Parts: sequence; C-alpha cells; structure tokens
Amino acid sequence: MNKQFLVSALLSLVVSSTAIAQPKSGYKIVNHIKLEGDGGWDYITIDEASAMLYVSHGTMVQVVDTKTGKQVGMIPDTKGVHGIAMDGSSGKGYISCGRDSSVVIFDTKTYKTINKVKVNGANPDAIMYDPFSKNIFVFNGRTNNVSVLDTKTDKEIATISVEGKPEFSVSDEKGNVYVNIEDKSKLCQIDSRSLKVKNCWSVAPAEEPSGLAIDNEKHRLFAVCDQKMVVMDASNGKVIATLPIGDRVDGVVYDPGLKRAYSANGDGTMTVVAEEGKSYKVLETVTTQKGARTIAVDTKTHHLYLPTASFGETPAPTADKPHPRPTVKSDSFEVLDIAPAE
Repeated sequence: MNKQFLVSALLSLVVSSTAIAQPKSGYKIVNHIKLEGDGGWDYITIDEASAMLYVSHGTMVQVVDTKTGKQVGMIPDTKGVHGIAMDGSSGKGYISCGRDSSVVIFDTKTYKTINKVKVNGANPDAIMYDPFSKNIFVFNGRTNNVSVLDTKTDKEIATISVEGKPEFSVSDEKGNVYVNIEDKSKLCQIDSRSLKVKNCWSVAPAEEPSGLAIDNEKHRLFAVCDQKMVVMDASNGKVIATLPIGDRVDGVVYDPGLKRAYSANGDGTMTVVAEEGKSYKVLETVTTQKGARTIAVDTKTHHLYLPTASFGETPAPTADKPHPRPTVKSDSFEVLDIAPAE
C-alpha cells in the first residue's frame, strides 16, 4: 500500500474517532422569552407551585408563565428592584427595592400591591423567605444589616448587624440562614430562631462571593465568586472543593433531582458542576449570552432561566464613571430558557 495513502487514511481515522468521542452538549437554549422594557435587571425567581417566573426589570417585576413563555402579569413601582421572595403559605410575594429602601408586598394571584414597608436599612438587595421561621429576610447592602419581617403582620421584628456587605442568601429550612458577605470574602450563618449571627467562615481561596445555593440533603453550600465556585460544609464552614467557573458571575442554583449546581457567568457561559460520590467536578460549560449573570431553576422540569439583553458599545471612561458599562440595545431584553437534553 502507498505510504502516503496509509498515513492519510490513519489521520482521517484519528480525526473521525476524535469527532465521535466529543460529547454533545447536555444543555441547550430552547426558548428566548422576549419581554418589553429597556431597564436593568437583577435576580429572577420561580414559584414552582404555580410555574410562574418573576423577573426583576427596571422599576417593575414581570411575571411569566413558564408553560407558555408569555408574560401574564406585572408588579409596577418597584424602584431599584433587586429580588423577589415567595411565601407560598400566605399567597404573598415580597420585592426588595433598593432606591427607596422598601419592600413591596403583592398578591401572587392578582399581582396587585398589598403594602409597601420601609426597612431599617439602606439599599435592600437580596431577599428570601425562610420556611422554618416563616419570616422574610431582607439583606441591606449599604448598611451592613438584615431586616427580618414577620409575614403575619409584614412588620420588621428585628434588625441583624453583619460584618460587611450582605449578598445572596439561602435557608437550610431547619433554623439556619446563610448569607455571603461580599466585601469580606466570608459566608455567615444566622440562627433564624434567635435572629443572631452564629458563625462566619472564609471562602478562601475565592474572594468576594455573590451567588449562593444549598444542597439540604448533603448539607453543602455553593458560593460563587469570579472564576471560582466554593463548595462548603454547611455545618462547620470547611471548604470541600474549589472549582473553576466563568467570569462576572452573580448567581448560582442547585437542582437536587440532578445533583448539579449551575453558575450564571456574565461572560456568556453557564458552568455545570456535578456531584460525583463525595467529590465535585465541572461537567460542562454551556454557551449562553453575555450579561446572563443571574439564574433560577425549576427543580420539577430541570429548566434553567437566565435574564439578559443585547449590548452596544461601551462608553469612554469618565471621572464620574471610571468603569462604564456597555449600553443595552433597545427592546432586546429576554430570558433564556435552557433545558437539559432528553
């Protein structure tokens, strides 16, 4: 046989085998949910009982039916909206409004505002419902404290001081609330009965944690920082693993059915981290879209939802804005609906 022909045949076989060996993506964008409005956005929340998605956007929260991908409602006048928390037992939702340091309370059936409560802190950011204490925890980014609202009266019953800027939080549903302290590179544990800080742990070697998720079966916390995900033991703060993820991350969620954590990276990727025995590994990096930095998961359908938009040019730096953000293109806001492969 001709040597040149043999070499070419072998090379073709290697290339062909390599192509076959490359795994296909386990996730794909199955829908682009287009929403009106040109304002900024932050957290996104799903109410799995009703299959409704709550999207913070500008000065409103848009409500999307995940079964149809259509907007079905809107809660207006949420100045500087950051997060949305749901109390399924009372049929009420709570929205943190950073600009006027308030919480908007609405009816989850009619989407009408019931009340608006000023909190004892500035720039409320993350917000969560703790099913153990049946309280709402509001994390005030500018005053380094946490406002606790009683869902029966919707009044602030306690204000908890923390040692830095609180970011996202989760509950173990057994009396512990966990929150990232972004500027101190720590994660703190709050007793939801005594409403006092119990412990604070370093997230080193990572820094400035933003998003946080929890596996309540294995008692594991997933804190995300730029380019790193830290897996921590929720009982003692021990760092179990540090995994590489994308840049400009803000959100992370955990799906107990698939035993996977997902980080939403603003660089246009989503990192999938899988539990493997007692360890964790990066399973896949999924291409999303630039700016898709927050995330929600429907643990029943395993769909993931990431809000973002299309961007134009970045303005030149000025003295007032030394690190300007790129402009958002008009009418480009959407929520990416990502599903695992069948």
